[in-house]
Amino acid sequence: MEWTPATLWLAAALVLGLAELTSGALLLLALALAAALTAAATALFGLPVSGQLLAMGILAGVLVPLTIKVIRPRFSPRGVAYGTTGSGVERGKRYLTLERDFDGASGLKINGDFYRLRVDGSTTTRLPPGTAVIFKEFDGTTAIVTPVETGASSQEQ
Repeated sequence: MEWTPATLWLAAALVLGLAELTSGALLLLALALAAALTAAATALFGLPVSGQLLAMGILAGVLVPLTIKVIRPRFSPRGVAYGTTGSGVERGKRYLTLERDFDGASGLKINGDFYRLRVDGSTTTRLPPGTAVIFKEFDGTTAIVTPVETGASSQEQ
């Protein structure tokens, strides 16, 4: 088998498509599709290297934003705002504390991720499971919280 430019682009598309299986971000899938379309354009029109690179750039410039803005949101669960944790959207919300199974650490689950907690103004890092707290801010990956007085508890997550 002779390696023509079109087969090289198809091989690149295959590698990118297989690499997408490890990421799940759909970015590599868009690049794989752009490479496959570049292979088709190369085979049909006999593009020189500069034309191939131009075709790949244009196709990637169209397909990547289209994939990120239109297709990827269809694969995300509803109601979860990925990428917003730590931006302040959870400030002031009430949560119930959890205890992590493998090490017994106290923490909160925010957007599906577990964060260890620390009570604001102290070094306390353990609260009983089910304690109502109000999230204040993050200190690194530690959630700074203030306990809610008894009698006013509701579960946010």
